[in-house]
Amino acid sequence: MRLIQFKQVDVFTRVPFAGNPVAVVLDGGGLTTAQMQGVAAWTNLSETTFVLPPSSAAADYLLRIFTPRMELPFAGHPTIGSAHAVLEAGVVKANAGRLRQECGAGILDLQVEGDTIWLDSPAATETSLSDPDFKVLEAALGAKAQGTPRIINVGPRWLVAELAGSDAVAALVPDMQVMTELSNRLSIGGVTVYGAAADGRSALHVRSFAPAHGIPEDPVCGSGNIGVAAYLMMSGQGARFGNRYTARQGMQLGRDGQVSIRFENGKIFLGGSAVTCVEGSLRAPAG
Repeated sequence: MRLIQFKQVDVFTRVPFAGNPVAVVLDGGGLTTAQMQGVAAWTNLSETTFVLPPSSAAADYLLRIFTPRMELPFAGHPTIGSAHAVLEAGVVKANAGRLRQECGAGILDLQVEGDTIWLDSPAATETSLSDPDFKVLEAALGAKAQGTPRIINVGPRWLVAELAGSDAVAALVPDMQVMTELSNRLSIGGVTVYGAAADGRSALHVRSFAPAHGIPEDPVCGSGNIGVAAYLMMSGQGARFGNRYTARQGMQLGRDGQVSIRFENGKIFLGGSAVTCVEGSLRAPAG
C-alpha cells in the first residue's frame, strides 16, 4: 500500500496549536476526487488540501482544497498553510521570494517575506441582500447588523456583515439551523461577521460560520477575512482601518489567530504565518 507524505499546519499563528489547522497531503497524485473527499471527511478539519503537479507551466504546483463535504475553488488559510508545507518539505522552491499556485480560482501569486506568506487575492464581486434575507440573517445571528450586509464572492461566497463592535462579535451564539437554511438558499459558504476592536492588538475581530459545509465555526478564515476587506473596499470604507491592518479571529474557540490585510493598487493581499504541528505519512486510500 502506497504511503503519502502528510503535514498538519496551523495557519495565522507562529505558535503551535493556535490559529487554524489545515491538513496537507503533499503527494495527491493518483488519488481520485472521491478518495480526496474521503480523506477530507476523515481529517474533519475545515479544509484538507492535496498537492499535485500543475497543469500549467506558469504555476509551481496545483492545489485542490476540500472541506469535509465539498471541494472549494479557493480558500485563504489552506493556500498559506500549503505554501508553508511545500516550501518546508522542499517540494518547490520560491523564485525571488515568489510562488505561483494553481487552484480552482486560477493561478495565484504568493510572496514569501520571512515567515509571512502573502497571497494576491482573487478579484471579488458583490451581491446585495434582500430585505427578507436581512431579517433572516439577524434572526440567525441573534444580533443587529450595521450598514448593509453583502454577499462577497472571492471563490467561496460569504455573506459579510458588520456588528456594533468586537464585544458584539464575541457574544454571538448563532442559530446554526437557521444559518444552514439561509446558506443553502443563497448558495453561500456561510456568514462572516466583524466588529471594530479596541484591544490595542488589532483593528477588528472576525468570526466565520459555515454550518452548511459541516463547519459550525471556522477558527481563522482567510477567505472570510478577504471578504471583509472586499466589503470595506466596495462600501467606500477602504481607508477606515488604513492601508494595512491586523484582524484577530478564533478566540472563542481557543485558537487565537492573527490575519494581515493590505490594500495595494486596488488589490487585496492576505498575509499570515504558519507552523507545522504534525508530519508523517498516510496510507493511500483504496478503491
